[in-house]
This record gives sequence, C-alpha cells and structure tokens, in this order.
Amino acid sequence: MPVAYKDQLYAELKKQHNQKGTLFEDPEFPATNSSVYYHKPPPGVVQWKRPREICENPHLFVEGISSHDLNQGIVGNCWFVAACSCLALKPELWEKVIPDWKEQEWDSNYAGIFHFRFWIFGEWIDVVIDDRLPTINGRLIYCQSKQNNEFWSALLEKAYAKLFGCYESLAGGNTGDAVVDFSGAVAEAIDLQKEKYYADQTKEDTFFEDLLKVWNRGGIISSSIKPQGFGLESRTDNGLVRGHAYSVTDVKRVRLGHGLLAYFKNETIPLIRLRNPWGKTEWTGAWSDSSEEWSKVGDTERGNLGITVADDGEFWWVGVSDYTPFYRKKVTEPLTVQLWSDDLGSDKFLGQVMLSGRPDDNSHPQQLQLKNKGSKTADNMPGKIALRILTSNELTAL
Repeated sequence: MPVAYKDQLYAELKKQHNQKGTLFEDPEFPATNSSVYYHKPPPGVVQWKRPREICENPHLFVEGISSHDLNQGIVGNCWFVAACSCLALKPELWEKVIPDWKEQEWDSNYAGIFHFRFWIFGEWIDVVIDDRLPTINGRLIYCQSKQNNEFWSALLEKAYAKLFGCYESLAGGNTGDAVVDFSGAVAEAIDLQKEKYYADQTKEDTFFEDLLKVWNRGGIISSSIKPQGFGLESRTDNGLVRGHAYSVTDVKRVRLGHGLLAYFKNETIPLIRLRNPWGKTEWTGAWSDSSEEWSKVGDTERGNLGITVADDGEFWWVGVSDYTPFYRKKVTEPLTVQLWSDDLGSDKFLGQVMLSGRPDDNSHPQQLQLKNKGSKTADNMPGKIALRILTSNELTAL
C-alpha cells in the first residue's frame, strides 16, 4: 500500500471538501513564495491560480497522454521534463504515478485536490496537492502542456516540487533519478565519450543493439550532453544543446530503399528519435527532419515513422556517437579537418589536421596534434583531436 506523504489521505480530504462545498488548500505546500524558491525568485510577480482561473474547461488529459504534451518552463528542470516525456510513453507506469486518473478529472466531484505517487526509498509515496499553480501575467511559469487546458504535467510537477521543498529545488538534476522515482526501476548511466564508443565500431554496434532490446522490452531511455567547458545550454553547430537532457521516444532499424527492392535488399540504418523538452530547437545534421538522407527511405517507411517537418523539438538521429557524413569524388586527395568553437556565439578556430586521402590510412582511430592554419611552419595549437575516417561507397555501411 502507498504511504501517505505528510499523513495526508487523498480520499478523506476530497470527501471532506466535497461535503463542505469548499476547495482544498494545502497547508503543507502553501501558495507562497517559499513554495516557489529558496534563493532565486522568478522574473516577475507570482500569482497562484487554479486551472479554471487560467482557462475554460480544464482537464487532466486532452486527447490522452503523449510525450508531446509537455514543455519546459523557466526553471532549469529539463531532466524532469524529459523523464515525464518518457513516462508518457509507458501506460503501465504513468497509471501508477497518476492513480485514479479518470476519477481525478474535472467533474461534479471536483474539490481542487489531486494526488500522485513516486517511488522513494523503496516504497510508493502518495503526494496530495491542491491545484493552485504559480503564474506570471496569467501564464504558467513552470512545466506546461501544449494544450492550454491540459494540466497533468503541471500538477505532476507541483507534487514533485512539494516532495523536494519547492520548485527551485528542481533546477538541475538527473533524468535517471526521476525515472527511478516514476518506476522503482534501476537506472544505468553510460558515458559514451568516457567509454570511447566512437573509437570502436563493433562496440558501438553492440551498444545500439542493447538500446534496441531495452526499448522493445519497455525500458525508458534518455540522453544528455555534457557542457565540457562550454556555456550551459549553449548550442552546437548542429542544433544540439549542451548541458541539456533529451528523452528518447523511439529506437529503430529503418529500412532503406523504395518499393519491393527495399525488402529484397533488406538494408537498414540504426536511428534514434529524441525530443527536446523545450518543444523546439532540433538536430540539424544527417537524418534531421528535412535532410536529404530521407530520400533514401521509401514513402511507406517514412509514414510509419511519423516524420513531421516542424520545429516541435522531436527529431531522428543516426547511431550513438559523433560523426559527420560527407561525400568526396577524389578519394586519394588529402583531407583537411578543422576544429572550431562557437562558444558565446563567437566562432573561434581551434586548430586543424591534414590526413592522407587513402581510406586504408585512416580506418583506425588516431589521436593527432592540432596545427595552425595559413602558416608554412604549421605551428602546433593547444590540444589534440581523436578521429577515424570511415570510407564506403554505400551510405548504409557508415
């Protein structure tokens, strides 16, 4: 049986307020600034409003629950929102976290009270909240749904904030921790860079197959990018956000080719679909929404994948390590690889290396000293670059 947090019993409290005809006001998480922040206040005057004061006809869910429902607010809790997106994909889990969800919908028994459950220290904790939500200028300032009359994500976030003291306590965290709190499962963190998956194709292939198995067996997967000296939430040239968490919303081997020929050749490429909790800002490299790589996939396969060319935060991405595909006509000519930084919006040249154009000379991982450009002496630059060049006449082999 779930344990009632702060000894607040949802059914009893709701019954009492239904009988009195009053709306619940939570004394354990009051509508005051102390429930919003402990150090840094939000940018504006906070007013607490119930959903009916924010919109007409509020609901817990509008047309069901989806990973596209929720977007991150002004607090830096992308890790929590990414976990919620993952949760929305697993009915057997979210029905535990959001119990009695049909009974909790707005109806004649509405009393301004809701409850959610989290797995904390080996047991399910039932957290009761009222539905007063912090707003600025009449708009929600934290987690919110795309539909302005859908409130499951905002209320779930409030229950989680109550558990940890206030909303600001959710600024910065680990998606894996939230996933554990939603499921009672065991999380495993894998550092792709530390484990050097980029330097071992066999290891990378095995890792993708493991991801595919986890996904097909109902597992939850998320990912993030370490800032590594760059500004938090700064963007890479290909649209990814550093220090940011993404939810994985699909893992597939996608069939390449068109018509019956595609089935006979049976060529596939490993793809992972991710979602940015911002609900915008996507990957712009290979296999992004409108990239030319999709011309290699038949119409039926693209339809099955549900590809939408829109900045909705969700995108497909190939493989599990950093690589850049490019085409060249003369494979024996030397290759120059340059490294640039876009930190703080200013392009800065970090160095370059020159490689033999012969495929056999570059098929193994190399760590090379960065050199300056435009200099006869090719002075050394600070740092080295680790890379490997894979050459093939077929895209599917890369």
